[in-house]
Amino acid sequence: MEFDLIELIRQRTVQARDDVRLGIGDDAAVLAVPAGQELAVAIDTLVEGVHFPRGTDPADIGWKALAVNLSDLAAMGASPAWALLGLTLPQADRAFVEGFVDGFSRLAGAHRLALVGGDTTRGPLTVSVAVHGFVPPGKALTRAGARVGDAVLVTGTLGDAAAGLNVLQQLRRDEDDRDKLRDYLVERLTRPTPRLAAGVALREQAHACIDVSDGLLADLGHICAASGVGAEIDAALLPRSSALLGLYDDATALHFALGGGDDYELCFCVPPDRLSQVQADLSRLGCGVTRIGRIVAGTGVRVRGHDGGWMEPGMPGWEHFA
Repeated sequence: MEFDLIELIRQRTVQARDDVRLGIGDDAAVLAVPAGQELAVAIDTLVEGVHFPRGTDPADIGWKALAVNLSDLAAMGASPAWALLGLTLPQADRAFVEGFVDGFSRLAGAHRLALVGGDTTRGPLTVSVAVHGFVPPGKALTRAGARVGDAVLVTGTLGDAAAGLNVLQQLRRDEDDRDKLRDYLVERLTRPTPRLAAGVALREQAHACIDVSDGLLADLGHICAASGVGAEIDAALLPRSSALLGLYDDATALHFALGGGDDYELCFCVPPDRLSQVQADLSRLGCGVTRIGRIVAGTGVRVRGHDGGWMEPGMPGWEHFA
């Protein structure tokens, strides 16, 4: 049964690439890194009940397992090429695997990403994906490099995924127009959009970049720590979707936007003289971009509230072992 599932995965994820010399079916893949490129590699693990609620649609799990990794490549300014998949299942469930591969392959196909190997085993439902991407030598974006005076920007909107999780936890369906708002927020949780094109566009523009996986405060804090700087952001400037603001009051929406995480938007720092160009470039890509603050001397992240005073945010971001 295990090999039947592997063959199912192989058939549904096949992607013709000249740089894949040998893919699924042997003890290891054989891959060729194109001349003039560096290899960016990332891996994430998703555990049922921790990273996605029990009962999540298998196709959504497949999509998200790949999306969160592609988001890491986006934060580095890398273009995706290959992936490895480790899938742990309580039992050999063909229906689950078919759904999972449907979600995984839809996102992989959109970015010409080839699944080149992996492993299946028995145990609690867990998914590990490793992705590999290319970036020109010396052009990878990192968390270090932010400079005093840089503008801090984010793509898209913040807080939607945390609100989507809250919607699922409430298990409330009122069968009214607000259900469309709830569906939007849940989809932002289950099917995040990795900002790969934005990452590539930022290669020559941004001093530092990170994806918002653990929450804006936590992730911008990582940039500050790596760069030896501080940051000040304005709560009134944080981009929040009409769905989020339509279902939650401003204080709750702000709470989600600052610390909710799982949005997989990009947070990045650019010098003031490149701000207009970056805003124009990312606007053309259709992902939206908002300036939310600036880099300052010091440490940590401070948030200016609507009254002009400094806030004490109550949701610092996700930590696995907190």
